Amino acid sequence: MHSSFDQITNRFGTNSDKWDIMAQQFGQNQIALSVADMDLLTPEAIQKSIRHMADHGIYGYTNLFAPYYDAVKRWMRCAYSWQVEQEWIVFCPRIVQAVSLIIQHFTEETDRILIHTPCYQPIPRSVRLNHRTLVESPLQLINGRYEMDFEDMERHMQEGIKILLFISPHNPTGRIWTRSELERVAALCEKYDVLIVSDEIHADFAHVGHEHTVIATLSDAIAQRSIICTSPAKTFNLAGLEISNIIIPNAELRTGFRTRMLQSGVFDPTFFAVPALEAAYTACDEWLGELRTYIQGNIAFAKQFITEHMPELVVIEPEGTYLLWVDCRAVSRDEQALKQWIEQEAGVTVSFGTAFGPGGDGYIRINLGTPRALLQEALERIQRAYPLAKR
Repeated sequence: MHSSFDQITNRFGTNSDKWDIMAQQFGQNQIALSVADMDLLTPEAIQKSIRHMADHGIYGYTNLFAPYYDAVKRWMRCAYSWQVEQEWIVFCPRIVQAVSLIIQHFTEETDRILIHTPCYQPIPRSVRLNHRTLVESPLQLINGRYEMDFEDMERHMQEGIKILLFISPHNPTGRIWTRSELERVAALCEKYDVLIVSDEIHADFAHVGHEHTVIATLSDAIAQRSIICTSPAKTFNLAGLEISNIIIPNAELRTGFRTRMLQSGVFDPTFFAVPALEAAYTACDEWLGELRTYIQGNIAFAKQFITEHMPELVVIEPEGTYLLWVDCRAVSRDEQALKQWIEQEAGVTVSFGTAFGPGGDGYIRINLGTPRALLQEALERIQRAYPLAKR
């Protein structure tokens, strides 16, 4: 196993959204298991590529050339058996940015846009900020597993839906949608002429026994109504470099998206982004295999710890992502009480459920993309302050 995964790196003072903002509120003794970037070092091949570029000493405007497109095509072919054409690939700094631009270009104000809840909130927030109508279809927790309510989805689509914002794999629940589920989603979108915008940023983390399917690979017809949003940001811990690949097989949709990007002044990647992506997608396969094993070890460790020491908490079995969705309602349905326990008394920061919209009350999301020792210390802190242990 890669020894670097166990290395604890001090991220304070690096303008970290995860650690430095937390430190302003709680001080530097707090442990962050919150924002979904990892506390694990980026692969050496990527670091080497970035150092090489840094040593050049001139950081001028950049553009996109064949090696970038070849790297993305290779990744989609090897990881997902998807033969992507170069012209389908559109660079955009961030997926949330792309989603907002898609909404602006392909819908009008008050148009209805569907999403499943609970979910990663910057995506639905982009609907509200653009004055579109957000339509929420709650996921159903059935025998410990979240499932889509297809009848509810169809009722909404019968009333008119322009876009389905689809999160696959799902954040925060960790679901990897099965092929049969994807086929039912696709059939509804075909029947009611809905554009599929699929955020697949966590796709590279499918756990043993589960396989991620890119929804556009179901058929040519579905590919023609799909915009697939991908990025190495989560997989290789590159979020701060801002690079995502928006894959759009439909030429008309692609032209529209490119036009909206130019209207918004979005073009050309930053100096370090493309070299990092090229190294990630061509030289880090072995590292990623080791990372997946490490993450699954963290999942097993966290599940066992919670079962032994805080058995009233219910862990939703993750099928993908490096995130753990935990039902804390046995302790309290009141988020302020959960924050008092975990943030104030335990000294650990997690993502609290209401941040994921309806259906999140009484839940927390724990980021397991962290060295095992740091995870253990955080869980032990939470356990020492565990309210039910005091009763």
